[in-house]
Amino acid sequence: MSLKIDLHCHSTISDGMLAPEDLVAYAARQGVNVLALTDHDDVGGLKVARQVADEHGITFINGVEISVTWKKRTLHIVGLKINPDNKALKSALNQVHIDRDARAREMAESLAKAGIPDAYEGAKAIAKQAIITRVHFARFLAEKGYAKDTKSVFKKYLVKGKPGYVNHQWMTLVQAVKLILDSGGIPVIAHPGRYDLGIINMLLLMHEFRSYGGVAIEVVTSSHTPPQYQQFAKLAHQFGLKSSQGSDYHGQGISFMEMGYLPPLPANCVPVWQDWPEVQVVAA
Repeated sequence: MSLKIDLHCHSTISDGMLAPEDLVAYAARQGVNVLALTDHDDVGGLKVARQVADEHGITFINGVEISVTWKKRTLHIVGLKINPDNKALKSALNQVHIDRDARAREMAESLAKAGIPDAYEGAKAIAKQAIITRVHFARFLAEKGYAKDTKSVFKKYLVKGKPGYVNHQWMTLVQAVKLILDSGGIPVIAHPGRYDLGIINMLLLMHEFRSYGGVAIEVVTSSHTPPQYQQFAKLAHQFGLKSSQGSDYHGQGISFMEMGYLPPLPANCVPVWQDWPEVQVVAA
């Protein structure tokens, strides 16, 4: 049986367009068999998502995507099969919430200086109870006509050298990996092709990540090209890492890939889910 496995997506708990229960229902309509919800620095949607997944016969995996600062760059580390009730993890993510709100206010101040008022209030209204992220600012700016769509916003605003960009210090790579491991989870480098590290830094990242106990990297994901699937499959093999995959789905109009349409991992990959009993049951 060929399974549709998606181990990276987002709900309204972070910067996705769909509530956790609606996201899972959408995944079911797309034929997804195994799904991980990996909201940014938040596990608040996992309980309801699991309940709805059970109703739809989807094998659900607890997840989170943690923001990390490494060599003055922001990276993302996905944690799969975490225990969301782990005290250290909950405490660390709560601090990230506080830090993210402070960053959002700084971003709004920067945009105000560029002639864009009320950006914090606008982004917060879109985020509702979720953490305010750059995507919420992008949606606000697009809705107000400062750019034609959210993708254009990131070219004009919110990135280094542009109005709305705020340099922020997230937790370290070793801290994120340890938090995930200590909560019983599996650390995965999210979409490594997005980071523009160059060959030397990419090799250094893989080495450090593995030395801290990192387990896998995303090989097939929406922001990777087919040649990058092969590139990161080779890196995974080189460093003894397993391979993961995920659509990084946020919602229609702001995602590069639909749920349920991921191409398969390259043949030489060792899937991160290879020895997961709950996946083996579905595949049987």
